[in-house]
Amino acid sequence: MRASSAVLVSLVVGSAAASAAEADPEEQVLEPVVITATREPRPPSDVPAAVTVVGRKEIGQSPAKSLDELLRSVPSFGLFRRSSSLVADPTSQGVNLRGIGPSGVSRGLVLADGVPVNDPFGGWVYWSSLPRLGIEQIEIVPGGASALYGSSALGGVVQIVSRPINDALEAQADAGAPGTGSFAALAAHRWGAVAGALEGEALSTDGYFVVPDSMRGPIDRHASSYHGTAAARFEAAPLPWLTLSARGGFFAERQNGGTQFTTGSVNQGDLALGAAMRTDELGSLDLRLFGQAQRFEQERTRILPDATTRASEVLAARQGVPTQDQGLSLSWASRGLFALGTHRLLAGADLRQIMGRSNEDLFPAAVSATSVVRREAGGTQRQAGLFAQDVYDLSEAVQLSATVRFDFWRNLDADRFERQNGGATTETRFADRTARQLSPRAGLRVRPNRWLTLRASAYQAFRAPTLNELYRPFQVGTVRTEANENLGPETLRGAEAGIEVGFPREWSVRATGFWNLLDNPVTNVTLAPNSQQRQNLGQARIRGADFDARWRFGPSWVAGAGATFVDARVSDAGAQTQLVGKQLPQDPRFRAALSLAFDDRRILTAQGQLRFQSRQFEDDQNLLPLASFVVVDLLLSRRLSDRVEIVLAAENLFDRRYLVGRQGGIDTLGQPLFVHGGVRVQLE
Repeated sequence: MRASSAVLVSLVVGSAAASAAEADPEEQVLEPVVITATREPRPPSDVPAAVTVVGRKEIGQSPAKSLDELLRSVPSFGLFRRSSSLVADPTSQGVNLRGIGPSGVSRGLVLADGVPVNDPFGGWVYWSSLPRLGIEQIEIVPGGASALYGSSALGGVVQIVSRPINDALEAQADAGAPGTGSFAALAAHRWGAVAGALEGEALSTDGYFVVPDSMRGPIDRHASSYHGTAAARFEAAPLPWLTLSARGGFFAERQNGGTQFTTGSVNQGDLALGAAMRTDELGSLDLRLFGQAQRFEQERTRILPDATTRASEVLAARQGVPTQDQGLSLSWASRGLFALGTHRLLAGADLRQIMGRSNEDLFPAAVSATSVVRREAGGTQRQAGLFAQDVYDLSEAVQLSATVRFDFWRNLDADRFERQNGGATTETRFADRTARQLSPRAGLRVRPNRWLTLRASAYQAFRAPTLNELYRPFQVGTVRTEANENLGPETLRGAEAGIEVGFPREWSVRATGFWNLLDNPVTNVTLAPNSQQRQNLGQARIRGADFDARWRFGPSWVAGAGATFVDARVSDAGAQTQLVGKQLPQDPRFRAALSLAFDDRRILTAQGQLRFQSRQFEDDQNLLPLASFVVVDLLLSRRLSDRVEIVLAAENLFDRRYLVGRQGGIDTLGQPLFVHGGVRVQLE
C-alpha cells in the first residue's frame, strides 16, 4: 500500500544516510535502496534481478513534462503507442517492458508505494495522476514478476516510491508554447513521531495538430488536455515498533484527441491505509488496505463523408465507465535466519475486488429499428494470491532465491444489455468463470568482488484478462475493436542472464540477455477493414538483450547510454496462419538512449538526451510501418540563490517529425518542438 511502503523506504534511506554521514566521504559508496525486486528493501547489487533506478535528481533534471515521457529514456520501458500521455488516448497508455506484447492493456504492473496504479477496469495507466514533486525514485524491474505480484506483472514491475516526509516547502511554475502552463507544490512537516505532507500539480496545454497538414480537414484541431492531481500523506509512530500511515488523493483529467467528438476524461479518488510493525524477534509485518472509485468517459467520432476527407464529423458513441477497486495486502519478512548461510524469508497474501461497467450510447450512421443505440456491459473480478520467498545468501558472494505464488481469480455477475432503436432489448448473462495459476521464479546472484556481479533467473508469469477486455468494445479513430468474454489468461515462460561490471562512484556497465515465450496473448486481431476483435492469439517468442552504461568523470559530469534489442514475433497464431513470423505490432526491434549531464550549482545544470526508436508496425499483419526516429531533449537551469532556480527546457529540440499512428487511412504525428521554462522555489 502506498503509505506503508513509503514509510519503509524512508526508514531505510534515513538509516543509510546517517551511516554515510559518519563515514569518510572518499570511502562512501551509497547505493539507492530498492524494494520492488524482492518486495523488501535491499541495495540493487544485492538482488537477483536487473533493477533500473531513476532518482529524484534525475527526475528534476529531465526535460520531459510528463512521467511517461521521462521513463522513455529507459530503453527497456515502452508504451503501447509512441504518443505522450498529454495527447494520447488514455486507453493506449499500457506499459510493456522488453517488448513483451505492447497493447493498451499493460503487460507490466505499475505500483505507487505498493498500490496498483494500472486502471482497475482496463489496465492502462494515468501517468499524470502522480505528482512528480512527491516522488523519491522510480524502480523498473523487467522480467516476469508474477511470483511476487500476481496478475499484471507478467512482463515486470514499475514502482513509484514517494519521498520521505521531512520538512519541505517547494513550488514550481512553468510555461511554454503551444499554450502550456503548469504549477506544482509540496509542503511537508514532521512533528516528532508525527508527519504530514500535501502535494499536487496542475497542467494545461493547447497541444498540437496530430494529423499532418496534407491529411488535415476542417474538423481537425489541436489535441489539448488538462489535468490536476492532489494528495495528502500522513504517518505516525505511536510505539517504537509500530508505524501507521495514510494517503488520500484526487485526480481529474480532460483530453481532446484532435476533433470535437474525440474526447476522454477521468475523475478518480483513492485512499490507502497502512501499518508497519518491526521487531528484532519476529521480523517485520506490513498490512496494507486501499480503495479507489473512478469514472472514465469517452466520446468517439464518425468522420464524414469518410475518414480521409475529414470534412465534418458527428458523434458516434459516448461511453461512461464507473469502477470501484478495493484491495488488501499482508506480508511478513523474517530477520536473517542462519542455516548454512543466511535465509531471509518472505510470505504474504493479496486480495482484490474490482467492479466495473461500461455504459455506452451509440449513434449509428444508418438508423433503423434494429440499430443498437444503448449497450451496457460489465461485471466483477475477485483476485486472491498467496506467495512465499526465500532469499538465501550461501556466502557473501553467492545468493540463491526461490519464489512461488498461487493465484485464484473469479469473474462473476457479468452481463451485457443492448437496446435497439425500435425499443427491443437483449440481455445476455455470462457464466461465472474461475481460474488458478501457479507462478514460480528462481534466481542466482554471484558477486565475487565489489566490481563484478553475475545474475540469472527463470520464471513463469501470467496476466488475467481485464473486465475491459472481456466485456467492453472500444473505438480509436475509425477502427472499432470488439470485446471477447471467452478470453483466457496469458502466460509467460522466460529466463534471463546478465553481467554487471564497475564501481558505482565512477563507472558501470550492465548487459542482460533474455528469452521469453508468451502463450495466448490477448491481441487485437484484424477481421476486416476498420474492424478488430480481442483474441488469444496463440504464442509469441520474445528474445533480446539490454545494455546500459554510466560514467562519472570529474566532479560535475555524468554520461549514460542504454539500448534494448528485441526480436518479438508470432510463433503460433492458430487459424490466423498468415500472422506466423510477423513482428508484434507496436514493438520496435531497437530502442536506445544517450545522455550527458553537467551539474555545478555555482555555474549551471545542463541535461541533454538523445532517444532513438527503430521501425515498428501499426498492425498485426505488418502492412503499416511506422518509421524510425531520433529526438533530442535539453534542459538548462541556473540557481539565482539557494532557494530560487530558473529552468529552460526543449523537447524534440530539432523539431523531428515522426509518426505515432496509422489508422483508417490517417497518419498521426508525435510531439513537435516544445520549449518551456519556469522557476523553482525551495523555501525549506
